[in-house]
Amino acid sequence: MKIEHTLEENILIIRLEGDMIGGPETQRLMDLANNTIDDSTLLSAVDLSNVRFINSSGIGVLVSLLTKFRNRGGELLLINPSEHIRKLLIITKLNAIFTIAEDDQSAIQLLKESL
Repeated sequence: MKIEHTLEENILIIRLEGDMIGGPETQRLMDLANNTIDDSTLLSAVDLSNVRFINSSGIGVLVSLLTKFRNRGGELLLINPSEHIRKLLIITKLNAIFTIAEDDQSAIQLLKESL
């Protein structure tokens, strides 16, 4: 899994590509979130548009990230997950806790409104 990130308007945008199935990349992703939260960025969006497959470990990472941001008074949302990931979120009932945005601009607007 490839991980890229940018900081836009004090919002951490994480772009993932490939398969989200755990492994060493997972720790890099968690470290990125921890370091950013320490720098007082409380809002984040995870772009899943280029994630082909996600397993239970990947879902666990998304839940952990959401929990980290919400525990600090922030928010995390998902950007443009594939149909496969959307179905998985529905099956696991996680669609009730994750907000989904269709693009970066929608994500930034929703996150600004969440404060």
